[in-house]
Amino acid sequence: MVVGLSDLKTAKTIVYQGRELITLNTDTIMIEPTANILDEVQLPREERVIQLKNLIETLRIAEEIASKGYLISSSELADLMDINASAVTSRGDHWSWRNWVVSRVRREGNQILWQLERID
Repeated sequence: MVVGLSDLKTAKTIVYQGRELITLNTDTIMIEPTANILDEVQLPREERVIQLKNLIETLRIAEEIASKGYLISSSELADLMDINASAVTSRGDHWSWRNWVVSRVRREGNQILWQLERID
């Protein structure tokens, strides 16, 4: 889906963490809502390494949850995946995420519990 922004009549500058990323000088701009402008910008190596370390830690946590058979709630799974909790429940009862199959196991009270199983 593409959205047109026709109300931009002057130059606009996008600044992220004190750095000017892009200046826009058009009357109409077409953007994809899912596109992340920051992904297009080359981050400094140190920041990319930090992001990779965070990813590795997330994957290690997922591996431990799977290998020990822990059940986690929708909100915990959403935190692990860095998405909204409603996005977890809207995916259905059985789906893949990275190296794991995510399965809805049961409901306890008002919480849905999920299990991760490693895909090799």
